[in-house]
Amino acid sequence: MLVEFMVKNFRSLRDEQVLSLVASSKDKTLLDTHAMATSLDAAPHLLNSAVVYGANASGKSNLIKALQYMQGVVLQSVSLQPGQTFDRLQPFKLDAVNASQPTEFEITFILGGVRYQYGFAMTTKRIVSEHLLVYKAFKPQRWFERHFDEASGVDVYEFVGTGLKGAKTTWEKATRSNALFLSTAVQLNSESLRPVFDWFASQLVIFNEQSQPTPEFSVQMLKKAEQRKAISDFLRAADISITDIEVQTKQAMVHRISFDLTTGKREEGPTEQEVDEIKFHHATENGDAVFDLADESAGTRNLLILAGPVLDILNKGRVLVVDELDTSLHTLLVQELVHMFHRPEVNTGGAQLIFTTHDTTLLGAYGLFRRDQVWFVEKKRDQSSQLFSLLEFSPRKNEAIERGYLHGRYGAIPLLRMDDLSGLPH
Repeated sequence: MLVEFMVKNFRSLRDEQVLSLVASSKDKTLLDTHAMATSLDAAPHLLNSAVVYGANASGKSNLIKALQYMQGVVLQSVSLQPGQTFDRLQPFKLDAVNASQPTEFEITFILGGVRYQYGFAMTTKRIVSEHLLVYKAFKPQRWFERHFDEASGVDVYEFVGTGLKGAKTTWEKATRSNALFLSTAVQLNSESLRPVFDWFASQLVIFNEQSQPTPEFSVQMLKKAEQRKAISDFLRAADISITDIEVQTKQAMVHRISFDLTTGKREEGPTEQEVDEIKFHHATENGDAVFDLADESAGTRNLLILAGPVLDILNKGRVLVVDELDTSLHTLLVQELVHMFHRPEVNTGGAQLIFTTHDTTLLGAYGLFRRDQVWFVEKKRDQSSQLFSLLEFSPRKNEAIERGYLHGRYGAIPLLRMDDLSGLPH
């Protein structure tokens, strides 16, 4: 379960920004459905979902990319070559000070009843600091801390207590300047740190323009009767005439091109292989019909692609992060997706959903969100992005949030000046 995510000096997110999923202790509204108990005093309840609004180019997507970048560094830094740089890292570039400062990430999550707080700072050339705090009791254990000492040109490590078991000295010596200690230690069989690494690898799922879901996962689920029924029920929210979905596996001739890296020889030609075809069964009062995937609407196709991953995430209690969830999905379908994370009988694993959207009608949907689930991103005059919660405006319980947002009460909306439109035809 994700508790909070912090980022600083990443793209337009110049100043420290924190997205928190800790439920407000002052609001008991919808607590049984929209939040889950943790048994922890510091965060008694965590929210099942959060939505982020903001104008185009406000920085919403950068928040998702920041989390994705952190995940990528955890999973891939250990495979970098010595001296290889982080070329895709982009600090805030519109002032000279921040352009030369490290980018910082920190994430807090709960796994197996234990709270982990892990973070690191980095430049394009190296990791400059890294730390891990583990809350097995109220007081945290600082398992390790690392920082780069510019005077000596070496990384300095500190291990506190006995929480971190294993060959710490060996892991320390093996950690390169452009790799995380966490990732290196796990590669060298640290059982103590593996749960932290595995959380990034398997519990955090991110969909955006850089990482799009593919149909294959849903297709494999459709081949199993129980999972096929679940996906069919899922898609029926999009089209009530869908009665069944099946996968027909056939042998087909495909054109394949292959290269022999040893000889450089190129071979191509027809070859036979198995191909999966998806068939949608529709039934109405006037008759039945079967349609191919290409015949369905873009919304239904996108929902099918999401169906498998979403159902798996709900079952396994993962964290799903989606940039622009409303793309090609009707607002009622988005509402249904959100409701699934709010239904204890469906969300059996304690999964969470975080997404960005422009769909303001969701704010007006009765009972869809608590006030602490709504966030905004706004770009300031200096082009840095600011993330803030709806709670900062102390909205009344029955306040019309959608109308207030569209009227600019909470900010984070595009501001169009009439002189900007003077060149348009009348």
